[in-house]
Amino acid sequence: MADGTPPADGTPPPGSSHSQYALLRQRRFLPFFLTQALGAFNDNVYRQAIIGMLFWLGVSSADKTLYTNLAPALFILPYFLFSALAGQIAEKVEKSRLIRITTAMEIAIMSLAAVGFMTQNLTVLLVALFGTGLQSTLFGPVKYSILPTVLHPRELTGGNGLVEMGTSISILVGMIIGGMVFNAAGDNGPWVAGALVIALAVTGHLVSRAIPPASAGAPELKINWNPIPESFAVLRLAKKQLAVRNAVLGVSWFWFVGTVLTSQLPTYAEVNLGGSATLYIFALAMFSVGTGVGSLLCEKLSARTVEIGLVPLGAFGMTAFLLDLSLSRPDAAGLTGLDVMGFLQQPGGWRTTIDLLGIGLFTGFFVVPLFALIQSRTPKSEMSRVFAGLNIQNSGFIVLAAVLGLTLQLPSFEVAGVRVPMPELDVPQVFLALAIANAAVALWIFTIVPEFLMRFLSWMLVRTLYRLRPSGIDRIPDEGAALVVCNHVSYMDALILAACIPRPVRFVMYYRIFHVPVMHWFFRTAKAIPIAGARENPELMQRAFDDIDAALAEGEIVCIFPEGSLTRDGEIATFKAGVEKVLERRPVPVIPMALRGMWTSMWSRRSARAEAGRLGRMRAPRGFRARVEVVAAAPMDGAQVDAGMLEAKVRELRGDHA
Repeated sequence: MADGTPPADGTPPPGSSHSQYALLRQRRFLPFFLTQALGAFNDNVYRQAIIGMLFWLGVSSADKTLYTNLAPALFILPYFLFSALAGQIAEKVEKSRLIRITTAMEIAIMSLAAVGFMTQNLTVLLVALFGTGLQSTLFGPVKYSILPTVLHPRELTGGNGLVEMGTSISILVGMIIGGMVFNAAGDNGPWVAGALVIALAVTGHLVSRAIPPASAGAPELKINWNPIPESFAVLRLAKKQLAVRNAVLGVSWFWFVGTVLTSQLPTYAEVNLGGSATLYIFALAMFSVGTGVGSLLCEKLSARTVEIGLVPLGAFGMTAFLLDLSLSRPDAAGLTGLDVMGFLQQPGGWRTTIDLLGIGLFTGFFVVPLFALIQSRTPKSEMSRVFAGLNIQNSGFIVLAAVLGLTLQLPSFEVAGVRVPMPELDVPQVFLALAIANAAVALWIFTIVPEFLMRFLSWMLVRTLYRLRPSGIDRIPDEGAALVVCNHVSYMDALILAACIPRPVRFVMYYRIFHVPVMHWFFRTAKAIPIAGARENPELMQRAFDDIDAALAEGEIVCIFPEGSLTRDGEIATFKAGVEKVLERRPVPVIPMALRGMWTSMWSRRSARAEAGRLGRMRAPRGFRARVEVVAAAPMDGAQVDAGMLEAKVRELRGDHA
């Protein structure tokens, strides 16, 4: 779990060979995964079945317009009204119990919906739709706050990837099935639709009963029933930490982009692709499948850490494919009624398909690490309320996206008798505007929190130059202060360790390495602590020890290279007494780590000597794509160790693999 203890079902901590797909065979994850997927599936079956019924009844355009305008508002309204309450309840109540309560609510709501179908009463269906929004509001905070309770830290990215994949595919399939009910069942459509949504709700509740207990985050929390001040309170809670605040903003931006894109697809499929409803479903499917694949790939790309370096990669990829989508098919050249194969045979058909897949793929890269970051850096006693604040903000972004997507295509509109001119964009131009806005928002976020961009650049650099194999990283505590000690082989050591350790690390490094050109920006952004010898700069040395103690007092992880300098011969030098001074002031747990294979890699002193005679030759540097291992031992009691003991442990970890 997030605190390093095994899950309730006794599943051992995952090793390096563990895959996210193994979670689908374990009770701690599978029942929850199926429950949330069935909920998303049922919601979309229900909403699309209402549309199918309206067309089956041949109702007037006024009734269709009523539903089109009321349905999204009724579904999203509970998020504004009740998210703060939902967050408090999810914090106070044992999580598996709360999930069973919400799935039981779904049975009651879908029973009411079945009555609406069978009586063909739109008012009853809209009341039930409001109920589904309320049920989703209550389920939302527990959906993501339960994952850190049942998963190990290194499983968070994979677990979130599976949840996002399951949600995307469930929404897509639910829309398809819901839209087919009345076409397939004919006169029996109302009865089939009612029976289907009840059956799905009952199935979801039965599956939820298999979810093992998951402790409440703050069982002693006193609930504030006033939604207005509590809504502001949970929003403030979500903004308390800078990185979490901007991760929350990033998730809301993901919903903004997704809403603008998907709301334009029906018109885009008809006007620009020359197709019908079938082609709209195909376009939506490409985006959904891309999102699912991107979500699943996050664990592999992040090496099973919370790798926020994927967020800039996702943002840049979304922008590139949105830009190309706006240019790929400016018009349908008068074509109409194309099916999928007919569309793919048209100029730009495959290009558009790849663009939609690409947008979805990089959307997965963008959003999954953000969820994992929020979960890994938010205290358990506040997590449900933080996700409640996220849901409130998401709702605002969704409404804003829907309004902007509509108004940008109008020539003008009036407010209080004042005519406001609008650009009257077509759909490809809306996609172009979205690409530009996505790039601007991404750059703004990365400027405010350079850690995102720093992690991206270091992730790209490390995984381009090396083949990393971490081992034992699960032993690093997910919370609280700790001191990491490691052998020092190359100028890249800090970046390699940062790429493997899931938590932010404050590195202590020789000040001359800290000021190496180009690398200095990485080290400064990561809040590395420069240090000098007592003879070189006693003031800098003392300031470094003070900064180390302050960081440990704040519960951070600090990494020291106790040798004091890079190895000159590949062997581990004697550990200096500085590590003992740190532990004398603050005896925190110590995690010995060792780098294997770095001596023959790039930017070690051996590599530098070997390359000195090769300058000017056009060939790959020595040690390029070297296989490097990072090995961690179990934490040691900082009050019971000395430099000699730590040196011996690091030597044991490294072995003969210099």
